[in-house]
Amino acid sequence: MSGPLLHVQEFGAGPAVVLLHGLFGSADNWRPIAVRLAERFHVLVIDQRNHGASPHHAEMDYPLMAADVAGLLAARGVTRARVVGHSMGGKTAMQLALQCPECVERLVVADIAPREYAPHLEPLVRALRALDLARYQTRQQIEDALEPAIPDLSLRRFLLKNLGRDGAGRFAWKINLRGIADNYARLCEPLDGPQPYCGAALFLRAGQSDYISGADESRIRELFPAAQIHTMPGVGHWIHAEQPEEFLRLVLDFFH
Repeated sequence: MSGPLLHVQEFGAGPAVVLLHGLFGSADNWRPIAVRLAERFHVLVIDQRNHGASPHHAEMDYPLMAADVAGLLAARGVTRARVVGHSMGGKTAMQLALQCPECVERLVVADIAPREYAPHLEPLVRALRALDLARYQTRQQIEDALEPAIPDLSLRRFLLKNLGRDGAGRFAWKINLRGIADNYARLCEPLDGPQPYCGAALFLRAGQSDYISGADESRIRELFPAAQIHTMPGVGHWIHAEQPEEFLRLVLDFFH
């Protein structure tokens, strides 16, 4: 069961496009891309479970998250959509295509493969959970407290976008940090489905990232026989943020 419906931001009109963020992200990560796509499409930008303004759940894995998206589309009366996902969102998009192929008209996966990944983000999860938010009066204090564990300033600030305040004005996480931590191993697992997805699929690989290796190509083509794999040179894992114009060009060319 997928539970209560996900929070979604909607832009534009036309054929449906779904955008899915990565781990510790939210719909807001996609806003610049969504606004541009909305010139031609009805864009649904989704907060996945335990992220953004979507409901919190104790359970979290890709079949559940794919079912969440399918349920949202059904509730909106959307029978088929072009689905774009980055990182964790790319895995959700792939799982949706595998378990509900009739929902996915075209699939775009940004810098992630359907394989198992090492739990390399576990130190971030531990660092966030170790914070005693009640000790801090300002966001800067929290940012400084994270510096020893997370030296990268841009990464700290990205993670702290998930920080808000509760009704009493105290700092609180908007994400379900415990739920993410408890299920993190499941988010690293490989994908599978009852059958391959034979629709059109575009995998965008970042040239300066190791998320999609040459060894991943055979499994991608096994699960997605019609897949195109395109490398964007000179760009890291956040390809839609680092090279938005080229990302949009590739996606729009694929959509037509």
